[in-house]
Amino acid sequence: MLTKSSNRRSFLRFSALAIPFTQINKLIGKPAPNKPIVVSTWDSGQIANGSAWPVLEKGGKALDAVEQAAIAIENDINCCVGLGGNPDRDGYVTLDACIMDEKANCGSVAFMERIKHPISVARKLMETTPHVFLAGVGAQQFALANGFKLESAELSPDAARTYKEWLKKAEYKPVINIEHQQSRPKEKGHGPFAPNRFDDGSFNHDTMGTIALDANGDLSGMCTTSGMGFKMRGRVGDSPIIGAGLFVDNEVGAATSSGQGEEVIRVCGTHLVVEFMRSGLSPEEACKKAVERIIKPNPERAKTFQVGFIAINKQGEVGAYSVQKGFNYTVTEKGGKGKVINAKSFFV
Repeated sequence: MLTKSSNRRSFLRFSALAIPFTQINKLIGKPAPNKPIVVSTWDSGQIANGSAWPVLEKGGKALDAVEQAAIAIENDINCCVGLGGNPDRDGYVTLDACIMDEKANCGSVAFMERIKHPISVARKLMETTPHVFLAGVGAQQFALANGFKLESAELSPDAARTYKEWLKKAEYKPVINIEHQQSRPKEKGHGPFAPNRFDDGSFNHDTMGTIALDANGDLSGMCTTSGMGFKMRGRVGDSPIIGAGLFVDNEVGAATSSGQGEEVIRVCGTHLVVEFMRSGLSPEEACKKAVERIIKPNPERAKTFQVGFIAINKQGEVGAYSVQKGFNYTVTEKGGKGKVINAKSFFV
């Protein structure tokens, strides 16, 4: 027999579940006016978006577009993504990447050495095996078995110079110089976008994440990085972790992140952003709520690191938010010209 109390509990349970479904029905039923569109972290997203846009412009799939975005940035030896990036503290460059499509298919590789395009290895894993995640020697073996070439272990000239400088003190600690990040000075020898090293030897975390909505209304995303410079051997951040560095839900939206990966992992950051969008928040509001979740346990400690999120919803609306000033992102839509936007931040 149901009592008034049990009826009330049942109603409350139903109401709590109904709210997200009400919001998601609005999202599903509303056409996307802003498509195709591609969004990448940082101003170096102009490189990534520049390779993704031709795919989208011709009516291609978001999945193909984000892979091309990753390949372009992995090819750029002046970026800290790919084999040209900073090594770990033992002098080895290790790469992490993941990719996710509109059907929740996903693939990830981590702690992989001497393979130029980890994003393509992640996609091959996604499309040809029942697995999601391979790491280390196993990831490299899989790549070689599938036709990928083993590259030289030699550091790029820029990374070798920076590593030599770091060895003078060999301090193992994540470094992010907020003041330098805000002014983003260019070093001689760097390309025109988003330097990963500053004059004083500090660096920021230029993980490249790209999310896209294609002309068919489908979402996909990718995240690729060589990780935190001079990290402990074997360290893996958020970038290859589905739900941390990247998450895609084709009914709601997609999100990716950049910054100190440990902080993103703690809150399953991109999954959190997508769930906030599911509840009805705009992409920017969702990113802000996720940043606030990261900061809440220890606001003082949060002043020492950077995390930024970017997100896109099913309508093609875009937003971002970061812990510190200095995070920006690149949006490319109608016309094909990338626009760099400075994200709002918690600490100003």
